[in-house]
Amino acid sequence: MAEYRAHFDALVQFLNGGNLRTAGFRLDLPAGDLSSDEIARLFVRHLGLALVSEVELSNLEVVEEPHRGSRGVATRPSADPAARGRLVDLSHTITEGLVTYPGLPAPVITPHLTREASAANYAPGTRFAIDALTLVGNTGTYLDSPYHRYADGTDLAGLSLETLVDLPTEVFHVSDAAGRGLPAPVFYDRDLAGRAVLIHTGWDRHFGTPAYADQAPFLTEAGVRYLIDQGVVLVGIDSLNIDDTGPEAHGTRPAHSLLLAAGIHVVEHLTGLGSLPPSGARFTAVPPKIRAFGTFPVRAFALI
Repeated sequence: MAEYRAHFDALVQFLNGGNLRTAGFRLDLPAGDLSSDEIARLFVRHLGLALVSEVELSNLEVVEEPHRGSRGVATRPSADPAARGRLVDLSHTITEGLVTYPGLPAPVITPHLTREASAANYAPGTRFAIDALTLVGNTGTYLDSPYHRYADGTDLAGLSLETLVDLPTEVFHVSDAAGRGLPAPVFYDRDLAGRAVLIHTGWDRHFGTPAYADQAPFLTEAGVRYLIDQGVVLVGIDSLNIDDTGPEAHGTRPAHSLLLAAGIHVVEHLTGLGSLPPSGARFTAVPPKIRAFGTFPVRAFALI
């Protein structure tokens, strides 16, 4: 396999004054078709330079030549997102008029500043749109914080990113379950401490239709207590609600009450969980940092 080196002179200017000049510098390259800008970045990284404002290369020549061990130059940075794994979007798209939970108002989008009106404020050809969005926190795919259930619970602004980002994840595929309520033994087969637990019921196939609110799967109180005892950090489901919302439940909400009291986040109305493996994915769901607010839409996704 061919190896390449760059020969060049360089002038480096620094933000806080001063400069650095080199003549006849040699730098190993990860490939032979790098641009001068890419070579300049490798040069700065190789020398560990900070506060650089400008790099000018001259007399640049790329030659096929064995590497000599330039620091930090091993392989060319990949532009392929697949190199870091596959991202799976687990969120429903929010649109004007979307019905997430029957009885709650749908989102409304109204223009605050139209592109046409903005033209008077900017240079020719420069336009912007600023829109206002009115929605309840329980819209689309959203996260519940303890404040959603408890007045003294942690609100959205108080949530730790460590409990929301890049969480090791266990996915339970139960779309063929015979009953609606998911019991504790479903979760017995794995170590769940410090993990996000995502429950794939397949009910997201009904999202946006009347069937979504009828006989939806949920997590039983025994299942909730087991997950809390196991030390999970987040529980998500692709159903109407993590609790039973049918009339036979008489308005009780043990899943919300127990999980949020334990500081365990709840994410509802997920979608696409069937694309995730049982173990090994990393889950992220981050809401805005809003004080005195309990629940809000998230862009939930997993890295496989």
